[in-house]
Amino acid sequence: MSSQPLSNADIAWHTLDLAKTVDLLSSDAETGLTESQVAERRQQYGLNELEEAKGRSSWEILLDQFTNIMLLMLIAVAIISGILDAIELRAGDAAANEIPFKDTIAILAIVVLNGSLGYLQESRAEKALAALKKLSSPRVRVLRDRKFSEIDGKDLVPGDIMLLEAGVQVAADGRLLDAANLQVRESALTGEAHSVSKNANLVVEEHTPLGDRANLIFQGTEVTNGRATALVTNTGMQTELGKIAGMLQSVESEPTPLQQRMSQLGNVLVSGSLVLVVLVVIGGLIRVGGFNWVVLRQLVEVSLSMAVAVVPEGLPAVVTVTLALGTRRMVRRHALIRKLPAVETLGSVTTICSDKTGTLTQNKMVVQRVDLVEHHFTVSGEGYIPQGDFQLQGKTINPQDYPDLQKLAIACALCNDSVLQHDKDGWSILGDPTEGALVVLAGKAGVDKEPLSRQMPRKGEFPFSSERKRMSTIVSGEAGFEMFTKGSPELILECCQTYQAGETLAELTPEIRTAILQRNNDLAAEGLRVLGVAVKPLNDIPPLEAEETTERELTWLGLVGMLDAPRQEVRDAVKRCKEAGIRPIMITGDHQLTARAIASYLGIAQEGDRILTGQELQQLSTEELEQHIGEVSIYARVSPEHKLRIVQALQHRGKFVAMTGDGVNDAPALKQADIGIAMGITGTDVSKEASDMVLLDDNFATIVAATEEGRVVYTNIRRFIKYILGSNIGEVLVIAAAPIMGLSQVPLTPLQILWMNLVTDGLPALALAVEPAEPNVMKRPPYDPRESIFSRGLGSYMVRFGVIFAAVTIVMMGIAYNYFPHWQTMVFTTLCIAQMGHALAIRSNSQLTIELNPFSNPYLLIAVTATTALQLMLVYVPPLQAFFGTNPLTGTELAICLGFSALMFVWVELEKLFMRIFSARHSVALPLD
Repeated sequence: MSSQPLSNADIAWHTLDLAKTVDLLSSDAETGLTESQVAERRQQYGLNELEEAKGRSSWEILLDQFTNIMLLMLIAVAIISGILDAIELRAGDAAANEIPFKDTIAILAIVVLNGSLGYLQESRAEKALAALKKLSSPRVRVLRDRKFSEIDGKDLVPGDIMLLEAGVQVAADGRLLDAANLQVRESALTGEAHSVSKNANLVVEEHTPLGDRANLIFQGTEVTNGRATALVTNTGMQTELGKIAGMLQSVESEPTPLQQRMSQLGNVLVSGSLVLVVLVVIGGLIRVGGFNWVVLRQLVEVSLSMAVAVVPEGLPAVVTVTLALGTRRMVRRHALIRKLPAVETLGSVTTICSDKTGTLTQNKMVVQRVDLVEHHFTVSGEGYIPQGDFQLQGKTINPQDYPDLQKLAIACALCNDSVLQHDKDGWSILGDPTEGALVVLAGKAGVDKEPLSRQMPRKGEFPFSSERKRMSTIVSGEAGFEMFTKGSPELILECCQTYQAGETLAELTPEIRTAILQRNNDLAAEGLRVLGVAVKPLNDIPPLEAEETTERELTWLGLVGMLDAPRQEVRDAVKRCKEAGIRPIMITGDHQLTARAIASYLGIAQEGDRILTGQELQQLSTEELEQHIGEVSIYARVSPEHKLRIVQALQHRGKFVAMTGDGVNDAPALKQADIGIAMGITGTDVSKEASDMVLLDDNFATIVAATEEGRVVYTNIRRFIKYILGSNIGEVLVIAAAPIMGLSQVPLTPLQILWMNLVTDGLPALALAVEPAEPNVMKRPPYDPRESIFSRGLGSYMVRFGVIFAAVTIVMMGIAYNYFPHWQTMVFTTLCIAQMGHALAIRSNSQLTIELNPFSNPYLLIAVTATTALQLMLVYVPPLQAFFGTNPLTGTELAICLGFSALMFVWVELEKLFMRIFSARHSVALPLD
């Protein structure tokens, strides 16, 4: 044995022969490792498990909620309000019926509520790594000290000898020492659905893609057939699965556009309110001619009311409920949202990177061409339904009129391990999709596999192997034994001497061979997977090891070209994407010709567009990739690292990326993407846990539907932010005007302001959150995800409305203060009722309220009616009067409140008319949101 140190992190094991591999790992295929070697290596490499990076604890997440600048300001207001109440109690100035500290308690209750909402949104534990760990820790049989034993997968070390058989989950990466008919399902790692045949004797080139390294086995994959012995080469974080775990942990979650906008909103509101407070305090002291404790206390009370007024306490709850309602609508459209902010984030997507198989396609192989030497047939029909037409030169033919076609159909049915089933849910295939396509083809030609298999039972077979690239079955019939063979067209053609022409045999001349190979290339260029089919009569059943001599002197039957057919609805979805300014990109592990054919059909790429393969991408630097990223719409033969690099390159170019995936290998890219989309049917637990959204039907069209919902949600969020903050600005200005006007009391208490911000603002805002989509929602480009919350006129509208709102209310306040005893309640009621008219008017930026269908959003009518009734209860129900500090209004006082409130509705409607006239004269499009 070699004594050189173990350093296997960067060794390309697939490029080494068996002897070199065993030597490098200081192991022995006959005896395995000794206990002392195992102990030494465990010390060096650690346990064979994935290491988890330390995340935020639950306490840290909870405390982070209270670092929000708006909540911090509310906490400060609550503390100061509590101090003032305590001073009043101590001095005996509090009113007899006054509930002590009610403002403080109410404000702190809102702080706790908002903090709890934020905590619930963020406290979902990161489960992607936990799902990975499930794949990495099965039981495994090993050879140690010349004895076989079963151990936990976590106890494996490099140099261990593993025994593998069908049904076993591979516990570590390894180099095959020997293998018998070994097939491994690597879909979780590579994304490819088909089991891969393995060969211990192969040595492949260094840059061979992961899925083509047939001499290696990988942690987290599953043995589906055969048996093998493997030498463990990598464990823990050095395995391919471990590398994915490392990439997963290296991806840092960025705040969503909505989170960034809400943070910006908080900063602007708090900064603006603090400036206003300073101005009011200084202005009030100047007005009274200097420092005065009584006046200062009044100014402090005004400042507290202003601070409460400026913070939209109900906004976090309204946003959360809006996003939750969005998730419910998306579930009805087969999209399950795992993280609430992703609902709105979808509306900002500019690029969708999609897998091909199952998402853009049906994940059902369908035979489209059958090429005999003398006839070229086109086959119609969808999915696994064994019904369809054969066309020859554009005319439908009866396949039973062509004996050579019938012979090929029989071969497709009998050289096959799949079963076609029919139940209440329709037709389905039990077995390999490619073989299933051949059974369906036979059915379309009038050959039913089930009765045929009873008439011509299988007596022997030569299983598929990666060296021969073909399989053969031997069946018995009335005329004796026949062997049917299918596989690589080139290799099967080499084994043929004749071909079937009708009912007779003819010689395969060099010219005919050349024509068959050319036809094979033509079909492959169309993106079809092509198989060759042949037959041979036999006198007896050959032994299993006689495949090399038996699979000779075959009779060529023809070529079969099949395609994983595109989903019909995806073509329209791609068109909608492009109309909406969203660029679809295909990223697949398939061959570039297949990818081009599907992408061209669906409209993702145009004829002649460039394709970038994984091998080419590997040679590009990050800067070079970013230069090409804007012109490439198809990426073929890609690996996990490639997907991650593609997403990062798009993001560096300012794109907002949605990425689909179903395998473990997709998890890092899903987490890196702005929206990670996992497959609900074929997706692994790891991909789902790393994603923001799960497609319940694995359909690309669902992504487009979810994107539309995301745009509607963002539009409605802007709509109710405009509604809430417009009134808040008005409230602040009204409160600030009171000391400047020399009023003896604050017009609104903090508790009354909380009522307006939570109930008067909150209920109509929730109703606005379910406003139906505007007609152009998918006819325009996505809005810039980095745009300010105040962009596109929202900020100017809020200021404009707030100023008018305040001006109207201040005029009413001046009149009421001088002529009516209940002026504070009148101000309170006017502000609340005016909001109801505002809610009705703000449904559209361009259409008048009378032009809108009032029942298209019945929730708004209910909210306005209920809120108005609740406000009147505060004024006229004695217990509520006492708690909120209101007085019953006379009929005259209430009429004045209603009249001034209606002015705000009239103002908004007149503003729409003005904008309509202005836009018509200047040919300017009116904004729809």
